[in-house]
Amino acid sequence: MNYLLTGARGFLGKIILNTLPDIEFITLGRTACDVIADLSVEIPVLPYCEHVLHAAGKAHSLPQTEAEREEFFNVNVKGTSNLLKGLENAGIPKSFIFISSVSVYGRESGILINENESLSAKDPYGLSKIEAEEMIQAWCKKHKVICSILRLPLIAGPNPPGNLGQMIKAIKKGYYFNIGGGRARKSIVLAEDVARIIPMASETEGIYNLTDGYHPSFKELSVVMAEQLNKKNPLNIPVFLAKAMAMAGDIIGNRAPINSSKLKKITSDLTFDDSKARKLLSWRPKPVLQSFRT
Repeated sequence: MNYLLTGARGFLGKIILNTLPDIEFITLGRTACDVIADLSVEIPVLPYCEHVLHAAGKAHSLPQTEAEREEFFNVNVKGTSNLLKGLENAGIPKSFIFISSVSVYGRESGILINENESLSAKDPYGLSKIEAEEMIQAWCKKHKVICSILRLPLIAGPNPPGNLGQMIKAIKKGYYFNIGGGRARKSIVLAEDVARIIPMASETEGIYNLTDGYHPSFKELSVVMAEQLNKKNPLNIPVFLAKAMAMAGDIIGNRAPINSSKLKKITSDLTFDDSKARKLLSWRPKPVLQSFRT
């Protein structure tokens, strides 16, 4: 049994390799991989692999220009198309696992959103992931390939990218504040747990949300991070003061650390239901608050 792993040099890709040392991975990336290729601009020349784990993608940035917006589609959509063409040339695999995101739902708030929720994303990242999902599902159906799509929320692990990484940096430098007591809950999952479910996902077709099942609050996360970083627990900003700061941010524009849109996201619960994965994949993740290390 072997796997083709795209995005092998990325945050999740590296953790997958470290967590599953007994699996033979053929790695694909732009540098320092078995197959060197930029999927956004070329069709890769691949060896035959029984299973494919497509973890490459563009995320963790807000596009400011049309070119930056287009880059999401170049990497996440055109890159997926080029990968599928390369697989056709190499030989059709038995299974294809795609690392997607809960961003496809396009929700800023909600409790235990499941896989039947409509895909309503409007941002370039979410839209590009929807398009890639649809392309992969159609290709797998055509070629009779087991198709598993893993929709991930915040991913926890050492030195994480994105919002979690920014939160750690802010706590480390002493300028992180919780708002309204930090009560809003968000779904999160350990990267190592995502890695461990890969063998089962390669045998079980479906679309699955993956979370730790607890959905910690901002306050709980910040306390754990502060303790690990030997920092004092973050202070709290009352909601009325945060609203005033957000209104000022609306005037300043994208350079502002907070605006009304960001404030709504920070103070709203957004959690996802992983019961389908627990039933069909025997998904048994560890609680992030107990296992996460900065």
